[in-house]
Amino acid sequence: MWTPEVFPDYELLDAGGFNRLERWGKHILIRPDPQALWPGQGHPLWEKADAVYNRSEKGGGEWSKNSLPASWSLSWRDLIFKVRPTGFKHTGIFPEQAANWAVMQQLIRESKKTGQFSVLNLFAYTGAATVSCAKAGALVTHVDAAKGIVSWAKENADLSGIEARWIVDDCTAFVAKELRRGKTYDGIILDPPSYGRGPGGQIWKIEDCLYTLLSQTVQLLSPDAKFLFINSYTTGLAPSVLRYLLEILVSPRFGGRAEARELGLPVTQTGLFLPCGATGRWIQS
Repeated sequence: MWTPEVFPDYELLDAGGFNRLERWGKHILIRPDPQALWPGQGHPLWEKADAVYNRSEKGGGEWSKNSLPASWSLSWRDLIFKVRPTGFKHTGIFPEQAANWAVMQQLIRESKKTGQFSVLNLFAYTGAATVSCAKAGALVTHVDAAKGIVSWAKENADLSGIEARWIVDDCTAFVAKELRRGKTYDGIILDPPSYGRGPGGQIWKIEDCLYTLLSQTVQLLSPDAKFLFINSYTTGLAPSVLRYLLEILVSPRFGGRAEARELGLPVTQTGLFLPCGATGRWIQS
């Protein structure tokens, strides 16, 4: 399991009863988590949360707020991110991904490439990986189909003093356009949802679409490419599946090494680690 370094502004205080008890800066949140099958282990802040996300039997849910601002900022290393409670339980940041941000930054800074290191971030959400890579010196192309989410990512970029290339588009369509243009990138990140729809109503289902998209995206890697990362939050998709995809589609062409593991967050109350999806990494040795 890959876990992030110490993240002072985030802490998973406890987990249990299908919920997380989390500290986001100064604010305590309770959010659902289907992996936390066991009972909570008695942390006193379960009863003092600033906000609780309650799922609806009809799907979705809503927040019950005691005392919580509309948004606030968190820091990771020298970066600043804006977080806020959304209608779909998330806050805009997946803190377990800090394990990947750190590796990406190291690979970019260690690259011996002449000229600027280019990164393509697909399904880029609120841009934590975009900002992390840009801060390390990369020129990042940030692609997401949701205009509002890209605007949020721009806010994060402004807070950290970085610039990127911002694209609102269906990721599959954008990859096809870049192939026609002959564009290449030195690093690629894919963070696809389990299920979603593009701006034109295109249906995305990871089990049906990931292989085809990855086979096309690999063609955008430059001869000097350093990495390709795939994230998955789909419960039924084992880390080894991500590794096999990379070994089939990337390694034969570029060499390097492919590996995949669960991502996890340390639980302060128990010392255990809560599984939080998986990442596959192809890295040029």
